[in-house]
Amino acid sequence: MGKTQILWGIAPIGWRNDDIPEIGAGNTLQHLLSDIVVAGFQGTEVGGFFPEPAILNKELELRNLKIAGKWFSSYILRDGIEETAKEFSDHCQYLKELHADVAVVSEQTYSVQSLDKNVFKEKPYFTDQEWQLLSEGLNHLGKIAGEHELKLVYHHHLGTGVQTEEEVDRLMAGTDPALVHLLYDTGHAYISDGNYMNILENHIDRIQHVHFKDARLNIMKKCKQEGKSFQQAFLQGMFTVPGDGCIDFRKVYQKLLKHGYSGWIVVEAEQDPDVANPLEYALLARKYIDRHLLNVAATN
Repeated sequence: MGKTQILWGIAPIGWRNDDIPEIGAGNTLQHLLSDIVVAGFQGTEVGGFFPEPAILNKELELRNLKIAGKWFSSYILRDGIEETAKEFSDHCQYLKELHADVAVVSEQTYSVQSLDKNVFKEKPYFTDQEWQLLSEGLNHLGKIAGEHELKLVYHHHLGTGVQTEEEVDRLMAGTDPALVHLLYDTGHAYISDGNYMNILENHIDRIQHVHFKDARLNIMKKCKQEGKSFQQAFLQGMFTVPGDGCIDFRKVYQKLLKHGYSGWIVVEAEQDPDVANPLEYALLARKYIDRHLLNVAATN
């Protein structure tokens, strides 16, 4: 990867959802990967239904696609560092065999993102002692990632203990910059704090992976008023792809370019594929990227 090379990917979550397996269950791996090619993206992240590396690498090679990374649910606070590290080592070995770049980590102890709870008001909070343990654990996982030629990127996420700007600040302050990097997600930042630029500007030096997720403001307000859970909110259409919501990705992209960001930008939007046709929305996102981001960047 060149010094300022950006790779564009799109996540499989628009086709199939790991948390609700029945959603998009008819979309096969071959279907998903071929749609990604048609939409003009260079790769994707690993979904929960993806096969072993030998099979997956064959399908990727046939389509000239790459794997950016894969989500890992850490339970450092619940299970301890040693137990989590064993599972993470296997996770990293899988990613190494796929020639991936990052391991996406999110601490899921106390998380409400898969529960029937108000995601806007019932998120968990960590004690000072838990923050210390989490930081130590992530530093340890970061070393394991490095041993597998990967970067650990932490995903701030709605419904978890690391969601808000303040919590991201604390995590970054408590971890080793050489071992723990940041996954910057526009959608989670915006819905959590009503602002998607602060985390980007405050931690641009730590960002090694990016998710471009848009939000529909009217649906977000309705879900917030009704106290919806995370899953209920995305099923109602709170998230969408760039160009279909209220986030101005031009500001985000220009900031990344000015800083010389090099790495993946992955389009990601949890949606019900029976409502939002995955290929249609992938093409919509690609059109927005080409018209409003790449063309603008080329003229600057």
